[in-house]
Amino acid sequence: MFERIWTVRFSDTDPHGIAHYPRIVDALHETSDMFMQEIGFPFWELAQNRDFGFPLVEMDFEFDAPLHAGDEVRITLTPDPSTRAVRFEYEAYAGDTLAFSGYEQRVCARTGGGGAIEIPDGIREQFLDYAEE
Repeated sequence: MFERIWTVRFSDTDPHGIAHYPRIVDALHETSDMFMQEIGFPFWELAQNRDFGFPLVEMDFEFDAPLHAGDEVRITLTPDPSTRAVRFEYEAYAGDTLAFSGYEQRVCARTGGGGAIEIPDGIREQFLDYAEE
């Protein structure tokens, strides 16, 4: 499992002081960027130098509790890879309270089209290492 802290900023909130869902989605995308960088395969490097990537094909989240400006949110990401795709499972906590949970489904695909390809072994092994922690 990968973990990071996201601080909800005033600019992340709506007029009622509650974190607005597009900003939460931004925080999740940043979390997956940080995870891929930590395992040595940043998204930008894959697309620019290896001619494949992990485009997002599906996402779903359930919101359980509101987040407010100043909240320190612990976001966890647990990868669940198959041969050609990976599902990033997320949970986010403000203190001990589950604020939201959900997933992103990403397929491994060549840049420029052509459909799904198998996840390279080195990346798949990193996904599995984090899935087992």
